[in-house]
Amino acid sequence: MPENSQGRNRTVGHRRVSIRQLEMMSVLPEHATLSSASAALRISESALSQAITQVEHLVGDQLCVRRKGQGLRLTPAGRHFARQAKEILRATDELTLDPSRAGQSLRGPVHLGCFASLAPHLLPPILSEARAQHPELDLQVTAGTHDELLPRLNSGHLDAVLAYDLQLPHGLARRHLYSTQLEAVLPIDHPLATRRSVSLTDLADEELTLYETNPSTATVLSAFEAQGLRPHVALAVPQMILARELVARGVGYTVQMSRPREHDYSLEGRPFAIRPILPRVGQTSVVAIWPETVRLTPRAEAVLALAAEALGAEASGSPRSGVTP
Repeated sequence: MPENSQGRNRTVGHRRVSIRQLEMMSVLPEHATLSSASAALRISESALSQAITQVEHLVGDQLCVRRKGQGLRLTPAGRHFARQAKEILRATDELTLDPSRAGQSLRGPVHLGCFASLAPHLLPPILSEARAQHPELDLQVTAGTHDELLPRLNSGHLDAVLAYDLQLPHGLARRHLYSTQLEAVLPIDHPLATRRSVSLTDLADEELTLYETNPSTATVLSAFEAQGLRPHVALAVPQMILARELVARGVGYTVQMSRPREHDYSLEGRPFAIRPILPRVGQTSVVAIWPETVRLTPRAEAVLALAAEALGAEASGSPRSGVTP
C-alpha cells in the first residue's frame, strides 16, 4: 500500500510523494498490464491503481492510461516520471553504500551485461580483478545479444553493458576498452592458413560458417559488400564458439572480431589458424555503455575502470595467436 505523507517521502515540485509510491511508479514501464505490475510489487491491483491516482493528483498530470482490455500505457509524462523515480531510488540506495564514509571500501551490487561472444574473453579478467581489488562488491553478470541486453540496460536492470560499438542506439555514454577488427578463422590445413594474412577476395569463394546474430552478421556481410563481394555462406550458426569448433573440424572458415588473449584451439583440443584480414575491415571498438541520463555508481565506475585497464593492457601487450612470424 502507498505510504501516507507521514512516511518516508521525496519532494516533487512543492508536493510530496512517498518512496513507496516512487517504487511503484518506477516499475510500470516494465509491465503491459496493471495486474502484472501489481504482482511484481506484491500488492493488490486496486492498491496500485489507487497509488497511481494519488501520484497523478500530486503532480497534476496524467501519468498512465488504464482501460479494461487495453492494458497499461504510460503517457510521455508518465515515462518521464518513471525514469526520474528510478534515479531517485538509485540515489537513495547509494546513501547507504557511500564509500566516502571513513574506513569504508566499495561494497554493494554491480550488474554488468556482456555481449555473449565476448563473455569468455572479457569476463574472466574483469571478475578476477574485481574480486582482488574490491572484495566487498557483489558483481553479477548477464550475457546475451544486443537485442536482449539493451532493453535491460534502459530499464535499469543493468548498470552497464560491454559490447561492440556497432549499431548502438543514440543516448548512450561510452567508455573505450580496446580496439578490434575482423579476422579469419581457418582450418589448420587450409591453403590460406600458410599465409601471414588473407583478404576478403581470398575468402569470398570459400565456404563460410557464419555467426548469425546482431550486429555480427551485418558487420561481416557489409564488409564483403563494400568491396563488391558476396561471401559463400554454407552454414549459419547461433554461437561463435560453435562456428570455431566446426572450423577446427574442417567445416568451412569463419570471421570474428579480434580479441585479447585469443587462443587457437577448439574445446576438443583441435588447432585452427587465426589470420588478420588485410586491408583491414570491420574496425571498431569494444566499449562499456550506459544511458547518458544515468550517473554511474562509484561501484560501477570502479568496475569499468579496472576493465579498461585489464583489457587495454591485454589487447596491446599480447601478440596475435596463430599468426606466422
